[in-house]
Amino acid sequence: MSVHPIAAAEAMARLASFNAIIDARSEGEHAEDHLPGAISWPSLNNEERTRVGTLYKQVSPFEAQKIGAALVARNIAAHIEREVMDKPKNWQPLIYCWRGGKRSNSLALILGQIGFKVHLLEGGYKAFRTALLADLPAQAARLNFHVICGPTGSGKTRLLRALAEAGAQVLDLEALASHRSSVLGIIPGQPQPTQKRFDTLVWDALRQFDAARPVYVEAESKKVGNLSVPESLIAAMRASPCLLLQLSDDERVALLLEDYAFFAADTEFFCARLDALTMLRGKAVIDEWKTLVRGGQVEPVVRELLFKHYDPGYASSTRRNFVQFDAATVLAARDRSMDTMRELASGIVNTAG
Repeated sequence: MSVHPIAAAEAMARLASFNAIIDARSEGEHAEDHLPGAISWPSLNNEERTRVGTLYKQVSPFEAQKIGAALVARNIAAHIEREVMDKPKNWQPLIYCWRGGKRSNSLALILGQIGFKVHLLEGGYKAFRTALLADLPAQAARLNFHVICGPTGSGKTRLLRALAEAGAQVLDLEALASHRSSVLGIIPGQPQPTQKRFDTLVWDALRQFDAARPVYVEAESKKVGNLSVPESLIAAMRASPCLLLQLSDDERVALLLEDYAFFAADTEFFCARLDALTMLRGKAVIDEWKTLVRGGQVEPVVRELLFKHYDPGYASSTRRNFVQFDAATVLAARDRSMDTMRELASGIVNTAG
């Protein structure tokens, strides 16, 4: 048998060295969060886990363990037949479950007896989560962030995309959070990940950046939709140099109409999102905006949202939260096009060396 227990911190540092990272928990637990790159091989699936847990509480642990053992053995056999037959002897997986207990041990034991060198995560996902939260501040502190600032609609996300195309290191928090970071920022058909999943995605991105090169990130508040940005990352961003992206008002309106075209395509969805602003703008204003939207007049509503909701207080709020905002390098975008954003990105990358 060749099963090697490995501590969470060491496993995290060696993730790239494993041929596979196997999550032996249920598919529901895997969906909530998992180690970067982990594949789901449930020892017990969602229904089976519920069944065994109910037996454990209502009948007896012994009866539950008998049923559980049969189910686990059957599932492991299926995983081996489906996934393992073509693996060479030097294949080395990392296996984990919730706390490093029976579900991962059972799979590790059998794979080890086959002859594979199996690594078993001590403490399971729970230990990984604890180690990740402890490591996040160190990952944020070692990096040199450059923060892209600018009012709503100025093209910050487009500039980040152009920077990534130009080979720069980019942390796109809105992409990781599946949200555009405003009260209207929900993306249809893209539910946000769990907070645990978001934390893991952020950590996984941070750990892969080269500390010798700048990391470009959009100015964000503490929350992106329903998700909280790690405190240590927010603190590092707020202390970092800023770039101020400027775009004309008409171009900003046009950019938002392009990026939020789904609101024009689904006016009732747009109206439902506008309801979230009732407390701030008042029912009369929201009702007027809804009437315009339902009448096909989306552009004037977007314009008023920009100038009456988003813009007031933008500069003072950013100045208050980002200590180097007053010294920001100004980036004057000619227009909203990706060609313009690529020109700006090229200049930024060349200046950074």
